Amino acid sequence: MNIEKALKLYLVTDRRWLGTSSLEDKIHQAIIGGVSCVQLREKNISSKEFIKTAQSVKNITDEYNVPLIINDNIEVAHIVNADGVHLGQNDTDIITARKILGKDKIIGVSARTPELAKEALYNGADYIGCGAVFPTKSKSDALNISPAQLKAVCECVEIPVIAIGGIDENNIHLLKECKISGIAVISAILSKKDVKLAAQNLLNLCNDII
Repeated sequence: MNIEKALKLYLVTDRRWLGTSSLEDKIHQAIIGGVSCVQLREKNISSKEFIKTAQSVKNITDEYNVPLIINDNIEVAHIVNADGVHLGQNDTDIITARKILGKDKIIGVSARTPELAKEALYNGADYIGCGAVFPTKSKSDALNISPAQLKAVCECVEIPVIAIGGIDENNIHLLKECKISGIAVISAILSKKDVKLAAQNLLNLCNDII
């Protein structure tokens, strides 16, 4: 798998933006539109429901050969044989995650400074998620970083760095010189009435800056 290519348009799920649609339907339409990686993020459901949802979503991502990343929960990622896991700074450490998931799984880590990014690389991370690059409603406690800070993170590691936080079709152009490998979005796709079209538009914009 070409990880860098897979990270170009990275969808993070959030049930608050589903409206009357199912999670599976929105993910399906987003992938058809060009989403290249899906992170399943569930904070308010039981482990049993998380596993059930992950298995259902994996049926879709497998059909289109799109990696499925599980947010935080290594146990769920292991049980459903997801393609990887994304870890925050306060989650399970990378070395433990690697022991459980194996050498072939993708491990992403949130890192907002060069120092944290280098530490993640040293411990075996496959990619860095860096942000929030713009104000975001998805994480009210997220601290913003500047384009210059994002670029510094990108330049200090040899693994892909994806920008996250408040990115949409109106501000993505501001990341053009940052040397990112991709963008992670939530509402810029999931909140739209036509999810497929929203993904297509964002992918075209990604191609202009990456």
